[in-house]
Amino acid sequence: MSTAPGPQQAIQDPVKADPKHYKVELENDRVRVLRISYGPREKSVMHTHPDGIAVFLTENRARFTFPDGKTEPPVSFCASAFFAAGEMRMAT
Repeated sequence: MSTAPGPQQAIQDPVKADPKHYKVELENDRVRVLRISYGPREKSVMHTHPDGIAVFLTENRARFTFPDGKTEPPVSFCASAFFAAGEMRMAT
């Protein structure tokens, strides 16, 4: 999300926007853990993530599309963890 003045995108909780792929595993006042599961060639809807840690338990390839229509090329992760900056996106 931009810190510059101007219209902001509405926050779309991924669990509410895409319950087929997102499930809350644990939530309290300090942390929220989501299980994210996509089948081959499945797509998401536009949604927002806050800053967080992503842990990939299996290999996957995911391309992300952003509100402005730009896409990131497919990326693969396997048994890895990384910091993910909050942003609005969808898996395509």
